[in-house]
Amino acid sequence: MTSAHLRTRQCSFQQKAAPAAFWGVLLVAIWMAGCGEGERPAQTPKQTPAHTQTVLAARTIVAMGDSLTEGLGVEEALAYPARLEARLRSEGYDVRVINAGVSGETSSGARSRVEWVLTLQPDVVILETGANDGFRGIDPAVIEDNVDAIVAQLQAGGATVVLAGMQIVRNLGRPYTGAFASLYPRVASARGAILIPFFLEGVATIPALNQADGIHPNAEGYRVVAETVYSHTVEALRRRP
Repeated sequence: MTSAHLRTRQCSFQQKAAPAAFWGVLLVAIWMAGCGEGERPAQTPKQTPAHTQTVLAARTIVAMGDSLTEGLGVEEALAYPARLEARLRSEGYDVRVINAGVSGETSSGARSRVEWVLTLQPDVVILETGANDGFRGIDPAVIEDNVDAIVAQLQAGGATVVLAGMQIVRNLGRPYTGAFASLYPRVASARGAILIPFFLEGVATIPALNQADGIHPNAEGYRVVAETVYSHTVEALRRRP
């Protein structure tokens, strides 16, 4: 696969569209836009500024997730993977960040394409998944099993994993939302993955940082997300041999 085609939007099935979004405490969701749109142009890695010293050899980072990763509703250059790459390169990290987000994907769908992600030979994988499962009220034990299996398989393939913690609207009930939120730190602890406590920290429930659907970040919201992910990604890069 050439670098011009590393950015992909393949998916094996389409999810049904979600109902209109509502604001709740810690709205998460990605829910749902079809994954059958045409492929976007591949992202061109930005050049490291001449004054910046490269502190790491070339690394490949794969941002694996759903529409929150894909950047539904914004230009590709404004989604968090592109912003993260720009920030890392400005700090001297010789990296490329591949956007492997698929709108509407559940944790089961993510689990089914881990082998494909590993063909990209990632040094680091930022895994963001499970919000669509929570939206459907899928048993948190099922979600946890999928997330745990994905992390284990990525690590077995040689990748350092950054796991994005998610939270779900409280109208599903305290027992469910509590079980959902706790699965991410539990998997991260068990597998030695780097945990982002909440992927949408500082963005969820803030109208000015989200699109009209109240679900997906807008360009400014993705700037905040990229900053949230940045320090955890640096930690992952420093763990590499």
